Amino acid sequence: MFSFINSSSKRKDAGKKYSNVIEGLQTLYKENVRPLEDLYFYSEFFSPPIDPCDFEAKPMVLLIGQYSTGKTTFIRYLLERDYPGMRIGPEPTTDSFVAVMSGESDRIIPGNALVADPRKQFRGLGRYGTSFLSRFVCAEMDNSVIDSLSIIDTPGILSGEKQRNARGYDFAAVLGWFAERVDRIILLFDAHKLDISDEFHRCIKALGKNDHKIRIVLNKSDMVDYQQLMRVYGALMWSLGKVINTPEVARVYIGSFWDQPLQHEGNRKLFEAEQLDLFEDIQSLPRNTALRKLNDLIKRARLAKIHSFILCELKKKIPTVFGRHVKKETLLNMLPEVYKTVQQEYNIPPGDFPDISEYKEKLRIFDWSKIPAMKVKFVENINNMLRTEVPKLMENMSSDDISESERTVRGGAFSGISYGPFRSTLAGGNQDRSTRWSLVHDKIKYEPIFDSLQPVNGQISGVSAKGEMLKSKLPNNVLGRVWALADIDRDDQLDVDEFTLLMHLIQLKLDGHDLPDKLPMHMIPPQHRKNPTSSQPSNGIADSSRE
Repeated sequence: MFSFINSSSKRKDAGKKYSNVIEGLQTLYKENVRPLEDLYFYSEFFSPPIDPCDFEAKPMVLLIGQYSTGKTTFIRYLLERDYPGMRIGPEPTTDSFVAVMSGESDRIIPGNALVADPRKQFRGLGRYGTSFLSRFVCAEMDNSVIDSLSIIDTPGILSGEKQRNARGYDFAAVLGWFAERVDRIILLFDAHKLDISDEFHRCIKALGKNDHKIRIVLNKSDMVDYQQLMRVYGALMWSLGKVINTPEVARVYIGSFWDQPLQHEGNRKLFEAEQLDLFEDIQSLPRNTALRKLNDLIKRARLAKIHSFILCELKKKIPTVFGRHVKKETLLNMLPEVYKTVQQEYNIPPGDFPDISEYKEKLRIFDWSKIPAMKVKFVENINNMLRTEVPKLMENMSSDDISESERTVRGGAFSGISYGPFRSTLAGGNQDRSTRWSLVHDKIKYEPIFDSLQPVNGQISGVSAKGEMLKSKLPNNVLGRVWALADIDRDDQLDVDEFTLLMHLIQLKLDGHDLPDKLPMHMIPPQHRKNPTSSQPSNGIADSSRE
C-alpha cells in the first residue's frame, strides 16, 4: 500500500547532505515525522514534540530505586564531590527530581525556570504541572564527569498508597517521560532491601519499551558475606523475573558504590570486576548517543504511523451524526479487534502497538470528531525516510562527529582506576595512556622464570617459552593469540620484557578476562614503542581465534 513515490522527489532526497548526524536527525524529524504527529495529535496520546535541544543534549543517565538504596551516594561516588543541594541520609532525603548538569559554577535552577529555558531539554515536562515543577531542579556544577553526560537523580520510591497519592503528580508518568529520552536507566537495589513495592512495580512498568536501556545495580553488597551474597543475588533475580518481562536474564552489577572501607574484604575482586564493567558501559554512552537518538527517532516514527492507522480505522466506523457516543464506547471495547485489523492490513508486528489499556483511556477522553482523513503523503514521507534517509544517515555515522575529549567519560571515579598499581588492565577499557610501563612489578616476579629458561643473548625462543606457556593449560589457539601479542617485534623470540608481557596476558586470561585485540600503550615495554604500529598484530590472529 502507498507504493507510489514521485520520481522527482526521489532525486531530490538522494541529494540531501547533512553536516553532522545531529543536524540530519533534526531535519528528518522536522520534515517527515513532526507533520504526521501534529496531524493526528500524537502529543495528546504519547510524548510532546521533540525540540532541537533534545537532539543536541548530552547523554543522560537516570537513577531509579527505592529510598535509601544509595542513588545519591552513587552520584557522589562518580563525581567525587557533592552536587549543589545534595543531601544524604538513611531516611528519604531526596524529595525532588534533580538534573545534575554541567555549568560554569555551582547553582540551582528551579523547575519553572528550567522548563522555560529553550537551551535545556526539559520543556516537555511543563505538562505535569506546578506540583511536579516545584519538585524539579537542575544542579549545575563544574565537574569533568558532567562535562560528558548528565545524571538525573530521582526521589526514593516509597511503599504504601498514602505516600504515592501525597506526591501531587503522576510519578510513574514522569519517569516514563525521562525513560524515552535518557541513554541509560540504572535501577538500584539494596542488598538488605530486595522487596519491590507496588509503586516501584508501577514505575518499572512505566519504563515501557525501554528495557534495553536498563542496567541493574545490587548496591551495598559489601554488607553481606560471600554465602549471603549468593542468596541475595538469587532472590533479586527471582523478584525481577516477575516485573521485567523479557526472555533474557537481566544483567546485574554487584558492588558497593561509595568511598568507605569494605565490610567484607573477600569479595573485593568481584566488586572491582563488576565496577569496571559498569564504568565501561557508562563511558561508552558519549560514543553511542547519536545512534541511540536515531534508534529512538525510528521507534517514534513507527509509533506515529501506527497511531494514525488506528485513528483512521476508528474514524471509518464512527457515525457522522447520531449515536456517536454509544458507538464510541462500543468501539473502545472492540479495540483489540481494531488492532488486529490494522496489523493485518499494514503488516505490522503486534509488539509495535501501544499498550492497549493506556491507549483506550486516552481515546476515551479524546474528541473523535477531530480525527482527520488519511493523508497518504505524510505516511509515505515516513516510509521513504525509513527506507532511504535513515540508511544514508547511518553510513555517515561515526565517532568523527564528536571530539576526542567527548568520546568517553573522564574524571571523578573514572580516573581512580587509571593510576599506579590500581590501574585497570582489562582489555578494551578506557585506560590511562601514560608512558609509564604498567608491568614493572610483574617483571620482578617473572624474571627468575625467564632466567631459568636459559636465554641466549638476552632472548628465548618460542620452543623454550612453549613449555612454560603450556603449564597454564589454556587451549593452543588462545596461547597462539598470547604469543602474537607478546612477540611485538615479530622475531619469534622474546626478551625479558616481552616474556613478562606474555605471562601477564596468560594470567589475565586465567582470571577470566578477555584478551585485547591490540595492546594498550601502558602494557607495551618502553623499548618496543619506537614502531607506532607495534601494538597491533598484523597477522589477524586476534580476529580469527576462538576463546
